[in-house]
Amino acid sequence: MMQPSNLNTNFLPSPNCNSIHRCKDSSARQSPDISYVYQVSQENTTSSSGSQVDRGVSGSIPRHNSQDIIEDSTATTSVDNEPEELGFLPVLKNRNFLALWSGQVFSQLADKVYLVLMIAIISSRFQASNQSISGWVSAIMMAFTIPAVLFGSVAGVFVDRWSKKAVLVVTNLLRGGLVLAIPVLLWMTQDWNAVGSLPTGFAILLALSFLVSTLTQFFAPAEQAAIPLIVERRHLLSANSLYTTTMMALVVVGFAVGEPLLAIADAVTMQFGSEIGKELVVGGSYAIAGCLLMLLKTGEKERRFEQESPHVWQDLRDGFQYLGKNHRIRTALIQLVILFSIFAALAVLAVRMAEVIPGLKSSQFGFLLAAGGVGIAAGATLLGQYGQRFAAIQLSLYGSMGIAGCLIGLAIFTENLLLVLLLITLLGGFASLVAIPMQTAIQKETSPEMRGKIFGLQNNVINIALTLPLALAGVAETFIGLQAVFLSLAAAAIAGGILTWYICRTET
Repeated sequence: MMQPSNLNTNFLPSPNCNSIHRCKDSSARQSPDISYVYQVSQENTTSSSGSQVDRGVSGSIPRHNSQDIIEDSTATTSVDNEPEELGFLPVLKNRNFLALWSGQVFSQLADKVYLVLMIAIISSRFQASNQSISGWVSAIMMAFTIPAVLFGSVAGVFVDRWSKKAVLVVTNLLRGGLVLAIPVLLWMTQDWNAVGSLPTGFAILLALSFLVSTLTQFFAPAEQAAIPLIVERRHLLSANSLYTTTMMALVVVGFAVGEPLLAIADAVTMQFGSEIGKELVVGGSYAIAGCLLMLLKTGEKERRFEQESPHVWQDLRDGFQYLGKNHRIRTALIQLVILFSIFAALAVLAVRMAEVIPGLKSSQFGFLLAAGGVGIAAGATLLGQYGQRFAAIQLSLYGSMGIAGCLIGLAIFTENLLLVLLLITLLGGFASLVAIPMQTAIQKETSPEMRGKIFGLQNNVINIALTLPLALAGVAETFIGLQAVFLSLAAAAIAGGILTWYICRTET
């Protein structure tokens, strides 16, 4: 689809236009013919400009009149004559991004500790003394996965129609309320008969997990769509780097401190004769995130749609057609799917690696995965500081080649603990060179009125893609061996990098 005429949408700079300073004059000469109007918030940008948005695929994308205004910082192409600030500093000066970022910290911390909470409740209430907990935990994980597959794309359609701020606030407050309701619901149903073969209390946990995950499907695309609304286009790479660094840090922190944190909370509430500390920590984190996000100002104006029910399936078709027309978004999405598939397979293969490495047990595979998280966080930090100097396609190609090299190294040095830890750490760093520029490219290239649909489709496709490696990696390792699987993943990484480079070079 044709992009707004006054937007510099190329995430691969052309030889004659390497920076926004050199392109601004030519882009500013375009005269706006407005069908959508994007008004730039003075809090986030220093100038504003009208933009023309393509009328959509066969006229099927919802149209608004000129009174429907969305403030969007990505519409800005002109910049001050002052030297441009790079790195994290200009992003951290943005009060709206700080509100979104702080909300992300509490929300994602609650997401990570939620599973620890479920395991704690299961082990204390439902697991028999001689019974494995794996079956109980697998059921909870299934309750989380199903909404991602069913509602990921549909949620994005509604996010486009609703206020991003409202979605972020309401989903966090509702998730907090559901978690805080767990002790009450378990107490009320403790004497109820089993639902089929399941204890009633566990059936309630499954239902609540399903609802929490469903709300998360709305929260995720709204969060991604809000970032380009509050961050200037030239700072999106730094914002996404900080976002990714925080996410990976919370993965490590959440799983590492989750159990002792919940134990301390229970010990505190026990002094008052109650054991609701665990639920207060998780539910309270969601609630705090919702309150912090109330401070967010996305600059969205009220959008007046015709009084009709949402055309969900038509909007989904619009999203797929938009992907079909925009090769850069589609290519970036393919790269992300390949990357997440590799990491999903690595999560399964890490168990086998821990089993064959001398001095490690299979239950200690988390140390190997933590090394990857450290690498991603380190790579994202460096990328946020210095990544603006490079084209996104260069970073993606270098990252793909680096990932392939690390996977080949893992195939060779499978039983050497120090080299395996080093290679997985490097693999995480190279992965950040692919994930962050590609996510930034999707944000830059997607028109504001299509972001919810595209990010919803992205979450849905990635969640579906993750299930295949999780199911097939272990089987493939059994039949063809660990080394052969790593080499196959390396080939996939190389193919993804070359495909992205080729498509973007031929279209630029």
